[in-house]
Amino acid sequence: MQVPLLDLKAQYAKIRDEMLAAVTEVLDSQICINGPRVVELEEKIAASSDCKYGVGASSGTDAILMSLMALGIGAGDEVITTPFTFFATAGCIHRSGAKAVFVDIDPKTYNIDPSKIEAAITDKTKAILPVHLFGQMADMDAIMAIAKKHNLYVIEDAAQSVTSSYKGKKAGSFGMIGCFSFYPSKNLGGIGDGGMTVTNDEEVKKDLLIMRNHGGGHKYFNEVVGGNFRLDALQAAGLLVKLQYLDEWSQGRRDNAAYYNKKFAGSVVETPYIEADCVSIYNQYVVRVPKRDEVLAHLRENNIGCCVYYPLGLHMQKCFEYLGYKQGDMPETEKACKEVIALPVYPELTDEMKDFTADTLLAFLS
Repeated sequence: MQVPLLDLKAQYAKIRDEMLAAVTEVLDSQICINGPRVVELEEKIAASSDCKYGVGASSGTDAILMSLMALGIGAGDEVITTPFTFFATAGCIHRSGAKAVFVDIDPKTYNIDPSKIEAAITDKTKAILPVHLFGQMADMDAIMAIAKKHNLYVIEDAAQSVTSSYKGKKAGSFGMIGCFSFYPSKNLGGIGDGGMTVTNDEEVKKDLLIMRNHGGGHKYFNEVVGGNFRLDALQAAGLLVKLQYLDEWSQGRRDNAAYYNKKFAGSVVETPYIEADCVSIYNQYVVRVPKRDEVLAHLRENNIGCCVYYPLGLHMQKCFEYLGYKQGDMPETEKACKEVIALPVYPELTDEMKDFTADTLLAFLS
């Protein structure tokens, strides 16, 4: 049996006619940059995120970068974030001219540990950039309290957590700006790169609009230096189709996670910990296992898709050597990097596929 880590063809097969009609409509209109489909998506993503405004972006990475730029964060500033995340989080801080300051993670949720944040704050700190990892939101009450105390911006990297919630409130609605990715592998994935920022601040929305369009409020008149961060209308059209199914797909992932949890109960497999205040969308189903690299190889030998998110903390990446971190500085991150493995969790999985995945893993570990 083959069990891919993700099967986008299975998803596409169910919505093919709708997707083709939506894309054809854009092509027939030849309104391929901005336009009504982009505006509609911005409004709907904002609404689904408990926010007033949405501003589309060319990718989740660019959503973070233009957020930093819109808030005036740059050279001489520091931004606190997690080292256990995709590269773009810290890469954007670097590209803005600011310095990334890493804070270790909570070993249960893999999200940034709020109890360690205040010790990292200096007079140069301008923002906290928490990541809602694997579909579960960070402890936003604690983070927002720290930000308020020290007068810091909060930018939420919700690339993996669109529509996830914390205490009934959606990802992206706590900080000044929330950032989403529509990379094809995401729960809400496009047909290429795409992203979105959301905010409840009208002035920040205006600044984001300026930043995504080369820093110009009017054609050929530039107030600041921005970038080309626009979202394509083709992406918006496809995402509008998929958005109708997002809640159903996310519930399917939660159901599959619960199925795995029962299979792994009482074993050495450490299943995902979801806080009682959180509703996860399970962008990934990540477990901890002994002999992780051997498990990884065994699953792949049996045609079971799996992946390590993430094999090396950002504080140990070669490009960030200049920050001065060393092995041992982020012990929980470093431990997780050696133990975690993501299993297939997408909603199109059959019970037979889930059983094969879980049974193969358990048989090897026993």
